[in-house]
Amino acid sequence: SDSFSLCPYSTLSRFKNHSCDLLSDLYFLLLCFSRSAVMMKTKHRTFFVDAACFFQERSAGKTDIRIPLCSMRMNADRPLRGLSAFKFFPEVCLMKSCEDLVAPVSDYFIYSPSRMAQETFLYPLQCGLFSYLPGYSLTRESFDSFLLMYIQKGELELSFEGRTFHASAGQFILIDCYKRHAYSTRTGWECLWCHFDGVTARSYYKNIVSRLGNVFSLTDSFPVLNRMTDILKVFYNGSVVREPLLSRYLTDILTEFLLFSPEGTASRSYADMAERTITYINEHFARNVSIPQLAEQAGLSQYHFIRTFKKETGFTPHEYLVNTRLATARYLLKNTRLPVKDICFNTGFSCESVFCSAFKKHQGMTPAQYRALEQ
Repeated sequence: SDSFSLCPYSTLSRFKNHSCDLLSDLYFLLLCFSRSAVMMKTKHRTFFVDAACFFQERSAGKTDIRIPLCSMRMNADRPLRGLSAFKFFPEVCLMKSCEDLVAPVSDYFIYSPSRMAQETFLYPLQCGLFSYLPGYSLTRESFDSFLLMYIQKGELELSFEGRTFHASAGQFILIDCYKRHAYSTRTGWECLWCHFDGVTARSYYKNIVSRLGNVFSLTDSFPVLNRMTDILKVFYNGSVVREPLLSRYLTDILTEFLLFSPEGTASRSYADMAERTITYINEHFARNVSIPQLAEQAGLSQYHFIRTFKKETGFTPHEYLVNTRLATARYLLKNTRLPVKDICFNTGFSCESVFCSAFKKHQGMTPAQYRALEQ
């Protein structure tokens, strides 16, 4: 290879014997990330440095200043001429927190997703492993992301949406950081955490929190912790960042949460009921399936059954049944030459007029028009 990595530190004194003075080449200095980092820009590149470290050592008059930078590469066959000699990749930055009451061993990564990732995937924005000391507290009005935290040791108090939660070792925290949130500790705590976002992030969040709440624990946390660690490893090891893979890791984590419901709770029994009903509908939709029949099988009153099924699936039982029948009808219209009348009865509709009416309501056209359009 014609390049090598200089990660995560660079020494300013490297440049003192070269024509381009590093400090004079920096035309913009902006404090950001809540006392943790500084964003520095040159004429061509952007990168991040540790704010407190930079200012403390500069004020002490030191000339050999070590500052955290993002991962960068330098062409071996080019002379060193200030920052222009470097190719910076600011997508990933290793950071050391400078917040008060955060242990020095704490570090984290900042990731900037590509436009494709923002439009397609789930993606991490920041992730790290922190050790908070007793007395630490943080309040934010907003921090545009969702936060997943696993508490390894200690405990904390979380204030979110007008409620206060106590969280301790072995529990997960999942919150919407677009809203005001605060947490603090008297004892200190250690945690693995990840700020993430993406096109489906809010839907995942709503479904998980509706089932588990903002603070919860799993019977087996290993699959989730394994994936959270996998995300960190990508950055720690300096691996090539494959955004579809990061998205899969986050999807695996959130799917584990969705699949889990505490045993013996109403939430678990209702989820099982909805799954059994969905299975029955998909196997028997071509028959005369009635809502009273489904409610009886579920062991619930008709009113309670409809209400609970909709809460679990987003559809009433009747809506789900009709959607299943219409999905099959669309497939048969597109891929077979069966008459519309036969398709009507093969998908469980009572008569052709009911079928055509339902089809037009959902598709905006009659079955015959849909078939002609697809051909």
